[in-house]
Amino acid sequence: MRKSVRYSNLKGTVQAPASKSFMQRAVGAALLSEGQSILRNPSFCADSLTALGIAESLGGVVTRTRKGVRIQGYPFLQKPLHDHLTVDCGESGLSTRMFASIAALSSEEVTFHGQGSLSRRPLDMIEQPLSALGARCITDGGFLPMTIRGPLTPGEVTVDGSVSSQFLSGLLMALPLLPEDSVVKVENLTSKPYIDMTLEVMKMFGVDCTNREYREFRVPGNQRYLPADITIEGDWSGAAFLMVGAALAGEVRITGISENSRQGDKQVIDAVKAAGALISIREGMAGADEGIDVKQGDLKGFTFDAAECPDLFPPLAALGVHCGGTTMISGVHRLTHKESNRGIVLQEEFSKLGADIVIEGDMMIIHGSQSSGIHGGAVDSHGDHRIAMALAIAGLKSGEPVIIEGAECVAKSYENFFSDLERLGAV
Repeated sequence: MRKSVRYSNLKGTVQAPASKSFMQRAVGAALLSEGQSILRNPSFCADSLTALGIAESLGGVVTRTRKGVRIQGYPFLQKPLHDHLTVDCGESGLSTRMFASIAALSSEEVTFHGQGSLSRRPLDMIEQPLSALGARCITDGGFLPMTIRGPLTPGEVTVDGSVSSQFLSGLLMALPLLPEDSVVKVENLTSKPYIDMTLEVMKMFGVDCTNREYREFRVPGNQRYLPADITIEGDWSGAAFLMVGAALAGEVRITGISENSRQGDKQVIDAVKAAGALISIREGMAGADEGIDVKQGDLKGFTFDAAECPDLFPPLAALGVHCGGTTMISGVHRLTHKESNRGIVLQEEFSKLGADIVIEGDMMIIHGSQSSGIHGGAVDSHGDHRIAMALAIAGLKSGEPVIIEGAECVAKSYENFFSDLERLGAV
């Protein structure tokens, strides 16, 4: 699909999409519960649908209702699955790595397959820890397909968190169901806010874990997940694009997001403020009314560390090219193993629009201009949802249209992205 975005003025109110990160974790916890859980304000983006499909493959019963999504959990340790299961992970890295440990609770064999860019995303952080805990895990040289056979046994294990925290999230979710306590030691953990989110979701379903400064997690065994009725919070990763769009081209109220969220991407507030946009937090208003007002300002270059929130690189790159002066964003090493090699792709695609982006070591340096940040032209999403959204947002300040090939990939995380932009006035 091809989408075109040109110089526009945004104005109005829009609700942030539901968080796919929160949704997938909640689906995993509901699957582990012995009873029916309700997930309100559910995400139905491609990754969330993948998680729901995996839950069904692993024995859960998923039903859409007027309230949201109802999930009948599956007590893994009480009855077998099937002789052999094949699970389709779509393009979801989180679902692949998280459900690996959950599947390992069963003594049945489960094979994970994926599509598109997922076949290039590394899984070598999974094999050794699962093997150390009694399960068998075989990958294709550290990539999909991956075959797992449990059951997991309690114990002490070390996990490498340098590439992703997603496998650690799944392991922490699975271990409470084992009959005895376990200890997980973690080396070089990245994306700590996502672990905070995992622990928060576990607690919502009645399960505890002790976090010792993100270096060691003590997980009591013999726990049980309790069915829960919860609301999926708004997604700061998706809202970041809306915030940058407002900072560049108008005045927008974004509802359904909370400053009290555990999501690391809420740090976008600091970056957008540093760039000179006007921001007002709407506090004390629960639910869809809670949110943030963002208004275009006199934009200037800014400095930001995105190592703990690498998904902010694309929207902040779109912001930086339109800021007067130099913008410096650190943490480029976190961009290699995404849907694309995002650092290189951002540099490549924005250069087609006339932007000046340089990567030096772990730093992305953007030489921006308020008056002539980019010209229009044809660009490619590389099948990466966040690249497509970044290019679209940058187009709001382009004199000529920015034409994005492969724009359908936004459905991976934010299926209504382009329609929301249009409702706010984008053309």
